[in-house]
Amino acid sequence: MATATTDNLEQQVPGPIAATMRAAVYRGVNDVRVETVPVPSIGRGEVLIRVACCGVCGTDLKKIHTGSHSAPRIFGHEIAGSIAAVGEGVRGFEVGDRVIAYHHAPCGHCYYCRKKTFAQCSTYKRVGCTAGFEPSGGGFAEYVRVMDWIVERALIRIPDGVPFEQAAFVEPVNTVLKGVGRLDLASDETVLVIGQGPIGILLAALCARTGAKVLTSDLYAERHSIAARYGLRHAIDAGKEDVIAAARAASDGRGADAVILAVGGNSLIRTAIDAARPGGRVLFFAQTQHGEAPFDPAVVCMDEKTLMGSYSSSFEIEPEVESIVFGGYRSGFDLTRLISHRFRLEDAVEAIHVASTPSAASMKIFIQP
Repeated sequence: MATATTDNLEQQVPGPIAATMRAAVYRGVNDVRVETVPVPSIGRGEVLIRVACCGVCGTDLKKIHTGSHSAPRIFGHEIAGSIAAVGEGVRGFEVGDRVIAYHHAPCGHCYYCRKKTFAQCSTYKRVGCTAGFEPSGGGFAEYVRVMDWIVERALIRIPDGVPFEQAAFVEPVNTVLKGVGRLDLASDETVLVIGQGPIGILLAALCARTGAKVLTSDLYAERHSIAARYGLRHAIDAGKEDVIAAARAASDGRGADAVILAVGGNSLIRTAIDAARPGGRVLFFAQTQHGEAPFDPAVVCMDEKTLMGSYSSSFEIEPEVESIVFGGYRSGFDLTRLISHRFRLEDAVEAIHVASTPSAASMKIFIQP
């Protein structure tokens, strides 16, 4: 395994932009190839980012493995880097600025935006970052074109002293904080987070900020050890313990007030619902594939349990997100400790394989062009 390091990640300097670049190109189901492609050109109001690092997200992997999107594309949306070129009319940014870019941004005035359901806005559903082909994020490449509405609403400057890798967590932290906010937790409540991958740990850590008691469930002791670094001390070994019984034991026999399912697929939906107390809430956070998932409807009616979902980001909470990620780095909330593997762009296929086959030793995977 060729593993990149963090050396010189913070030392990007403006320089000549070549006509071509390397990128991990999605060519079909389970088919990603590192190829030479043109560097994207930019227009008025747009910027070109030289990518310093990009996290591999579970949604990228689902698209690659299910064929839900047409090919060719270049995925990757947890992007941090430096501005390499600025289009005519851009204000407030210049070459050399260190930035992160969201790949989605809402219009701010449609029905869904007025109802604060930003991820359902038609403008939000458009992808505003590309390294070529159909816009799909583009972070698995050396350069990314950021379109004008993203520059206006969702291009964020990275403060001095905050590493690119920490900054790349802004988008995933936003999605997590949005989900936690939907639960409206109180300090006297107990929360169970099922799954302690990097997103599960983020969910649990942000739940803990509310003062609620947070239980974490996972099969791997190594992941519980990482979670403990973020103050998460109530671990349930899902390989040896009955998760439902443990949740009830930790809550005077009631069950958890809120349960978050941070594991993809539907196999643990019943566990999540059964672990919640009567009148409790269950948040589906990783169930992004369509299909059928049968459950007992009486738990919703007679037991008054609430099933809810949360998807993507909310720009209403962006200032708080930046405070958590940027300010938190200075005060010890170091999210780079969630990174287990760093791969150079040339080894992107291996990076995707490692991210797709999680183990006790794998957490957040980063690609560094």
